[in-house]
Amino acid sequence: MTPTATAPAVSDPTVPAPSSGGKRAFITGITGQDGAYLALLLLSKGYEVHGGIRRNAQPETARLETLGILDQVTLHNLDLCEMTNIFRLVQDVPVDEFYNLAAQSFVGASWDQPIYTSDVNGMGVVRILDVLRTLAPETRFYQASTSEMFGLVQAVPQAESTPFYPRSPYGAAKVFSHYITVNYRESFGMHASCGILFNHESPLRGEEFVTRKITKGLAKIARGGNAPIQLGNLSARRDWGFAGDYVEGMWRMLQQDTPDDYVLATGVTTPIRDFVSFAAEALDMALDWEGEGLDEVATDRRSGRRVVEVNPAFFRPAEVDLLVGDAARARTKLGWRPRVDVRGLAGMMARADYDAVA
Repeated sequence: MTPTATAPAVSDPTVPAPSSGGKRAFITGITGQDGAYLALLLLSKGYEVHGGIRRNAQPETARLETLGILDQVTLHNLDLCEMTNIFRLVQDVPVDEFYNLAAQSFVGASWDQPIYTSDVNGMGVVRILDVLRTLAPETRFYQASTSEMFGLVQAVPQAESTPFYPRSPYGAAKVFSHYITVNYRESFGMHASCGILFNHESPLRGEEFVTRKITKGLAKIARGGNAPIQLGNLSARRDWGFAGDYVEGMWRMLQQDTPDDYVLATGVTTPIRDFVSFAAEALDMALDWEGEGLDEVATDRRSGRRVVEVNPAFFRPAEVDLLVGDAARARTKLGWRPRVDVRGLAGMMARADYDAVA
């Protein structure tokens, strides 16, 4: 989606305390998919919303622009690898709630950048927690954990008590950040909660992620393109939900009297192959799947065009084959339930990409 507005200047570092009329929240990763949807939700609830962005010559604000809220949030330069930067920010911008959504979030890239991934996704969380403990111990903290921590799953479905067995540097760093959040909560009495979120997608998802790769590729084919989508393990199964539903769960966690950790998931697991078919249906394609393994392909029976091919370059070094979450605790304690199912999600994304290609 092409940005249509000019990015605002980064805010003055000194901001007065919030008025008694509403809450103030800070979101790291506010320009990402989850950060943008969370900002939208908090604004709808009357929050004053601040967010952290990496220092760039031209900040990436397209998602905030797409949701029409760019001029309603205050952006601050923030680098989770720099302790003094975090210290000054927390000191100068007091908030009621702090949501840490920033991360090196692409699992595949974590094998190429394991040290950077570990620093941002792991040590970055320690830096935030220690600054909050020192300067703002009453601030409520949310840590974005992930279903990738389960990795080589030890139980099906996966709940809060399921042992972790990460299968990537990304997952391993997230296990550390999860447990260090629990440690600070138990050691210092901080209101710190972790959301163990299963895969959640939207039209705002980055194009490097498989769901957007699928829906954008299908949109191009539906518009007359001829290049098949190159995918890896079509049998890998994920529990996919809509990001707009999941950010409400994040907010609900920080409204509880007692902090805790919660799985957010639909409880339905779907192969990548089926996600492709659901998205294709929304664009009036009907796919026939033929072959096995590296020879598997999908063809649109209406046009006869090849739509999907398997490319071994997109297989992970250590694959996570099956993820499906048990969100019973979130349903019971938070009153949270996902509203969009995987077929509706795939269709939503495919139609948005089709419109964007036009």
